[in-house]
Amino acid sequence: MKLRNVFAMITAAAMTLSLAACSGQSTAPSTSSASSDSSSSAASESSVSSEKSTASEESSGASYTIGICNYVDDASLNQIVENINARLAEIESEQGITINVKYDNCNADANVMNQIIANFAADNVDLMVGVATPVAMAMQSATEDRKTPVVFAAVSDPVGAGLVASLEEPGSNVTGSSDNLDTNSVMNLIFAQNPDAKKIGLLYDVGQDSSTAAIEHAKAYLDDKGVEYVERTATTAEEVALAAQALVSDGVDAVFTPTDNTIMKAELAIYETFADAGIPHYTGADSFALNGAFLGYGVDYANLGRETADMIASILTEGKDPATTPVITFDNGTATVNTEICEKLGLDFDTVSETFAPYCTRVEEITTAESFSDLES
Repeated sequence: MKLRNVFAMITAAAMTLSLAACSGQSTAPSTSSASSDSSSSAASESSVSSEKSTASEESSGASYTIGICNYVDDASLNQIVENINARLAEIESEQGITINVKYDNCNADANVMNQIIANFAADNVDLMVGVATPVAMAMQSATEDRKTPVVFAAVSDPVGAGLVASLEEPGSNVTGSSDNLDTNSVMNLIFAQNPDAKKIGLLYDVGQDSSTAAIEHAKAYLDDKGVEYVERTATTAEEVALAAQALVSDGVDAVFTPTDNTIMKAELAIYETFADAGIPHYTGADSFALNGAFLGYGVDYANLGRETADMIASILTEGKDPATTPVITFDNGTATVNTEICEKLGLDFDTVSETFAPYCTRVEEITTAESFSDLES
């Protein structure tokens, strides 16, 4: 009888282990499902240590935490964040993983920004996402010792900002997506629409890294063309409004602003100043046109957000090394024209579209709104 009882107990235990294996349970803690051989503890330990280097299809069930810090609340950057989150949700479903997102917005406050990043570090996030150049640079400094992967989004000049050694070989724990602006293309649009323009206004924030190279390129273009330009700079919303009024007084024929977050944030407050004066505002993103500028030329920020999310996932689930992951760049070929402003300036959209066509991949139309979601409602 005792032997039978012992045999029965061994049989019951074996059945319990078998049922646990079939239901996906594990008697030993593990964060990876890459190995299905539960009989080998060595194989299990190997699976845990190589979790982030397995192929994405082998990462089913894994959980990751990322921290996203947005630099400022504006239509362009918000659109990027929204599309990063939307694409990550799709990736979760496709790969059977969990990506926990910690999100915050520093509203251009350096102290708040550094605290947000410190919180991410204290939470031991698996990866940080910096939206716009100042956030990316702060994350780079904060992770130099920790080597936490950093993915930036919408950095106009990642090499010039010192974030990467080159676009092809970033060289450290930082990589991401660039919204680099082809300034000459915007200048070409200005003179395609008004070949007789004699004076161009340059409106930007001298403290914005995203503006530095673009403004220098604009000056060089105008110098070569022999066209006068007037620079007006601003660092606050109030200063932007005063700068816009000054450009009207300067008698400029058109105004150019690159992908400058300070001006972007104030666009809704200044677009009527330019429109009422008959001055077209040419800018470096479609979100400016959404907020009332005559034209926005540059990358598709919705697509930039989705491509950035794909990069994030490849680093998390496939173990890709940021040091050897090329920076994502885009074809800056889309011109977005605000049809309401076009009409207010006395221009016909179809004629404008035809004029711009040789200089763009495509020309799109938009109406004035605070955010892209407002256009969908």
